[in-house]
Amino acid sequence: MATKKATPTKLHVKTGDTVLVIAGDEKGKTGTIKSVNRSTQRVIVEGLNLATKHNKPSAKNPQGGITKIEAPIHVSNVKRVDSANA
Repeated sequence: MATKKATPTKLHVKTGDTVLVIAGDEKGKTGTIKSVNRSTQRVIVEGLNLATKHNKPSAKNPQGGITKIEAPIHVSNVKRVDSANA
């Protein structure tokens, strides 16, 4: 049985838009969209939904450590406040 692939759909936001988060832990906060993934319908908002990533020491990062990265938010949980090229 073949698996169904997600087809990219048109979204109400794009990179550079200012959005308001309307659901989740970051509810009520605003930020600018850094990237959009149309196939999974998720966006990365600058400075919001930070996740902790533990890095092992490597040649590139000899000390290792803990870093904060922005995790994706589903597009249904954001509302456009201002568009970049409206």
